[in-house]
Amino acid sequence: MAIQWFPGHMHLTKKAITERIKDTDVVIELLDARLPGSSANPLLAELTSGRPALKVLNKQDVADPERTAQWLAYYNDQPGTRAIGLDASVATPAKALIDACHTLAPNRGGLAKPMRVLICGIPNVGKSTLINTLTGRRAAKTGDEAGITKLEQRITLEDDFYLYDTPGMLWPRIVVAQSGYHLAASGAIGRNAYDDEEVALELLAVLKRHYPGLLEARFKLKAVAAIADEDLLAEVGRQRGALLGRGRVNLQKAAEIVMHEFRSATLGRITLETPEEFAQWLAEGQKADAARKAKKEARVRGRKGQGDEGVLPDASGDD
Repeated sequence: MAIQWFPGHMHLTKKAITERIKDTDVVIELLDARLPGSSANPLLAELTSGRPALKVLNKQDVADPERTAQWLAYYNDQPGTRAIGLDASVATPAKALIDACHTLAPNRGGLAKPMRVLICGIPNVGKSTLINTLTGRRAAKTGDEAGITKLEQRITLEDDFYLYDTPGMLWPRIVVAQSGYHLAASGAIGRNAYDDEEVALELLAVLKRHYPGLLEARFKLKAVAAIADEDLLAEVGRQRGALLGRGRVNLQKAAEIVMHEFRSATLGRITLETPEEFAQWLAEGQKADAARKAKKEARVRGRKGQGDEGVLPDASGDD
């Protein structure tokens, strides 16, 4: 099942970004270091095209450090882009944002030409926590829920440095199927948009392939790579006492446990994707989406053709 989530307030965010970008010097995009490709918004890239970009891999303290290094190198190789990793709750690394923005826009600064920075990100990526760290006060609401911030706000970090915070925004159509699951697993998507068991099974498939040792240690299991995904979810439920009676496992509860363990990082330091993996998924997703659009257009053309024929006499008498 493809996962999609683009509630109404995100349309307003899109419009706000379109207007704000006209007076923006640098765009900061906050990414989830555990899913740096899936949490990068292609719609944002389209809306802010041509502006210097700072990619911030947030939550790097709970991500796989080796894979974080791969993603930083990937983004730093892109023109007009810098990338840094940080944990939004640590004050000193967060201050590096200001220096990075001045590097990207060296001609901005001073009261005559203040730096104007737009900060964006998907829901629940830690943007509000970062802003509160930067300002040293509770300037933005925080919470472990997608869509906390609903309105744009301007925050003055220095006399000549203005930060414009926008609500978390996804994009209208997620064409990379894996991204939908990874975003749901991270908490970036509203709970009504996905099935917990389905997402947990996809998450377990990734974890048993890349981090089997972490699963075995955390849930006291053996040889998880050889266990089918459905059976592995059931085993997790049994280990945590998620039972319905007569030995049956509450799979819904087991799924919630798996996702909570990932989100809270009690499983360990995990990154769900590499740049190479994501590039392959993106190519496959774009190909499938192009085929879907072509099929839809062909159906529309066919309906129009049938409609045109309907107003002409049919000499053959056949339907």
